Amino acid sequence: MSTPASSSSPLYPVLLLVIAMVSMQGGAALAKSLFPAVGAQGTAALRLLFSAVMLLAYFRPWRIRMPASAWRLVVAYGLSLGAMNLLFYMSLRTIPLGIAVALEFTGPLAVALLSSRRLADFAWIALAAAGLLLLVPHGADVHTLDPAGMAYALAAGLCWALYIVFGRSAGVRHGTQTVALAASVAALAVLPFGLAQAGPALFSFDLLPLAIGVAVLSSSLPYALEITVLARMPVRIFGTLLSLEPVFAALSGLLFLGEALTLMQWAAVAAIVTASAGITAGSGRPARRRAGKPAAGKTP
Repeated sequence: MSTPASSSSPLYPVLLLVIAMVSMQGGAALAKSLFPAVGAQGTAALRLLFSAVMLLAYFRPWRIRMPASAWRLVVAYGLSLGAMNLLFYMSLRTIPLGIAVALEFTGPLAVALLSSRRLADFAWIALAAAGLLLLVPHGADVHTLDPAGMAYALAAGLCWALYIVFGRSAGVRHGTQTVALAASVAALAVLPFGLAQAGPALFSFDLLPLAIGVAVLSSSLPYALEITVLARMPVRIFGTLLSLEPVFAALSGLLFLGEALTLMQWAAVAAIVTASAGITAGSGRPARRRAGKPAAGKTP
């Protein structure tokens, strides 16, 4: 008898994808617990550093040969990855996880829209815009969300969009191993910010288990699961289900961080999720997160 846990079941890849999203958002909640010790900058540096080490060990990119001109693309890919992580963690200092992820999702949403020629997609983007307007505090609620935190999350979304563009191009031209090189560039770019924020405490032995846990939960485990899912599920369906990630982020923030959203904020998250799912479901080539092929260290 087939069960959801059985690899022959059609629910099996769905289950794996749910586990990947839960892992990703659980990793984000764990990362936020590092903020008091090393700050958002230090947390981003640690995640990228350990993610890069894991990806280098797995992909061993030194085995491939690339022309010198290819490094410009790899560096752009890596810098967008590093900035995406850093800005996202900066946003988490002052706004809830679920809202930060919903705002950041505007990046891949924009990529999907710009690559589409369907008039119906403009209705979806209008729904997403309505969701963003619902998140903007008005009147007596003006102090409920930090404008700087929201700006950081939107900037992270822009970097996510660039990351998709550069990552897809790098993967197609030079192979999936470029993800490890990009992760290394990202770690080197963000490490000075982490050191400036945390100093020697960044490499405290006591923080090592948490830092590795963040890298595994937020990078290694979800990406491994997503690669498995992509081999068993159409990309369009994969992208549509992945649009639920802001909901998992909001639930993770509620369960692990005590970040309760208002009814209006839940409505805003739902609008952005619905818009993302609508555009992705209607596209033959949905914007794949965390790079064009495999991905490394997407936030959260």
